Amino acid sequence: MRKKFKTFRWISSTYYAEGLPYSLVQQVSVQFFTYAGASLQVIGLLSFLGLPWNLKLFWSPLIDLFADKKRWLVVMEIVLGGVAALLIWPAQHLNLDLAAKIFMLMAFLSATHDMSVDGYYIQTLSPSDQAAFSGLRVAAYRIAMLVGNGVLVIIAGWISWIACFLTAAAMIWGLAAFHQRALPPSPPSTSHKGQHWHAVREAFTTYLQQPGILWALAFILLFRAGDAMMAAMVTPFLSHLGYGLVARGILTGTVGTVTTIGGALLGGIIISRWGLRHALLPLTLIQSLAIPAYAWLAWVTPSVWWVGVTVAFEQAAAGLGTAVLMVFLMQRCQGAYQATHFAIGSALMSVAATVVGGFSGFLAAQVGFVEFFLLAFAAALPSLWLALRMPAVLFTDRQESLPGSDLLEGKGE
Repeated sequence: MRKKFKTFRWISSTYYAEGLPYSLVQQVSVQFFTYAGASLQVIGLLSFLGLPWNLKLFWSPLIDLFADKKRWLVVMEIVLGGVAALLIWPAQHLNLDLAAKIFMLMAFLSATHDMSVDGYYIQTLSPSDQAAFSGLRVAAYRIAMLVGNGVLVIIAGWISWIACFLTAAAMIWGLAAFHQRALPPSPPSTSHKGQHWHAVREAFTTYLQQPGILWALAFILLFRAGDAMMAAMVTPFLSHLGYGLVARGILTGTVGTVTTIGGALLGGIIISRWGLRHALLPLTLIQSLAIPAYAWLAWVTPSVWWVGVTVAFEQAAAGLGTAVLMVFLMQRCQGAYQATHFAIGSALMSVAATVVGGFSGFLAAQVGFVEFFLLAFAAALPSLWLALRMPAVLFTDRQESLPGSDLLEGKGE
């Protein structure tokens, strides 16, 4: 029992530590730039801060070749805490150019830290334990995102951005100190550079040779197009409606995170009962229909109660979509390269979402929010058509829990 509690404790803390920097880069940065009065174009370009997570597969051999996973994990947390503290300088004068550079540095460090945490998790636990604790990983990661886009943003609104970033740095440094003391030593790695790259090449080859792969690739690339386009502009849109940092922290941080978790859990239950083939179209449709709800908000400018209901509905629908895409990507994972196949699929999905989100600000500034959200809904229609026409060869009854999956933590949404 004591050993199980210790395992529960370090899994919770490491995946909380993985989620907090991600939230700072992908969510808090948008809140900061919106508060500083950045243009819609600049805010949209912040989506490109996600590229290090999209491309981390290409420097992942470094984690295996130099030092052990625990050392990587602790060192990255020490450095990430320092980088979070650096943000107090641009926060003093709202220097967006310096802030963007620091957030990009944090993104690369955070993506490297993610690989350290996932690698430590895989090396330390047996396959059965990896599956058993997958729900705990997700919960800890989502709590970190709630703290980032909720608690830290509220601190920025109530006190200051300097207090927000110093609190984040203190949290990360505290986690580093705890992990140095509490984490069991990581097992020695047996990986070699040549073996690793051969495995990567082989994984790509086998992934692309699967039946119906062109349909699958099209669906993976387009599934989040409308949702990512919309999501990139939600924070500046709420600011446009007159909601400040505290209100946005409550709406998109607290309410949004809780309903996303609920939607993902509900989606998993529906898929487990109906099967992915029968759940694919209705859940994809619900995700898509949440987008024009924001067009309605932009058109009528309703009370805060209706804004809260709309945000909750859209985030719950996004959670349903997360469940769909998670299982769809898992069913593309075959043979000895299942974890790498999942990484390939999630990278393709998140790269597409990054690019779409990156250019959304230019479109929103050009046409206005009502038309923008309607165009985002139009961008979701191809995924509906693909869900309707998906060939049966792409569906299986397997629904494994894969270790190290980015999508479980919500990256790229």
